Amino acid sequence: MASQTDKSLLSAELEEEDEEEFRQLLLQATQKIQSAMPSVPDSKPIQPQPGFCIKTHTGSQEKVFVNICRSQHIPPPPDLSRQELECLIESDSASSFRIPMSLGEPHTELDNSGNGCTAYDVVINASFFSKLEADPFFKEFFITVALEGLADKYKMEINHPEWRILKNRKFMGSISEQTIRTKSRPVIQEMDVSSPLVPKFTILAKPVKAYPEFLLAEIHLPKVGSARELSLELGQDRIVLRAGPGLYLLDIYIPHDIAPERSHARFHRGTAVLTVKMPVQPQLGPP
Repeated sequence: MASQTDKSLLSAELEEEDEEEFRQLLLQATQKIQSAMPSVPDSKPIQPQPGFCIKTHTGSQEKVFVNICRSQHIPPPPDLSRQELECLIESDSASSFRIPMSLGEPHTELDNSGNGCTAYDVVINASFFSKLEADPFFKEFFITVALEGLADKYKMEINHPEWRILKNRKFMGSISEQTIRTKSRPVIQEMDVSSPLVPKFTILAKPVKAYPEFLLAEIHLPKVGSARELSLELGQDRIVLRAGPGLYLLDIYIPHDIAPERSHARFHRGTAVLTVKMPVQPQLGPP
């Protein structure tokens, strides 16, 4: 894919003052305050609530049941629309999307035939669970992620395409109490640059009821204060946006071929929204 990197696409703004020395002094003061505060436990027990149960098999055809449970103590993932999730799955940024979940230890149970089987409890945010129940697309995506997570954590092979949700059973065996981490956040938190966030975005075609003349993307970047922090690359059918260091990464394919050299972008500091206007290449042949 031919891509174009053009810093001039972004509106120029004044350089920000260097506050590194002040930040270091403030960080030292904060550390002294925290050292004087009473310690907070870094974990706590929770009792998950039942949701639905998945039946699948290992590579050796052993039965595996996965109890999908819910709890308000698990943080929710970023709130994406179905369109945003579809774009994310088709992009190179899919691996950067994280769904917080607690993967429980395996426990032995008996199936309906009285044969031994293995069950796992996976706990997710209760509100996110409701979203899964309302949208089969999100539900299937989550189940795939959860099964991959179990396979990776416990070093086992799971037949991902062969799972099914049990209709008359919300869980297999019993749901045990789980312990989750509750690390307290410091007043000043060092940023983890290894895991950039996927920003919330929308892409609209104009006009709506005909072959579009241009695409309008709005990308929300609440942690960005200046256009100088952004790097935007436009290809014929692709948008790559980086905000850094390590703040955001968006890498998506778009449904029409565009003209990168005639595209324009503007970052609005008040709303922290990057708007990208991309002319669409003329349609070839009869519509």
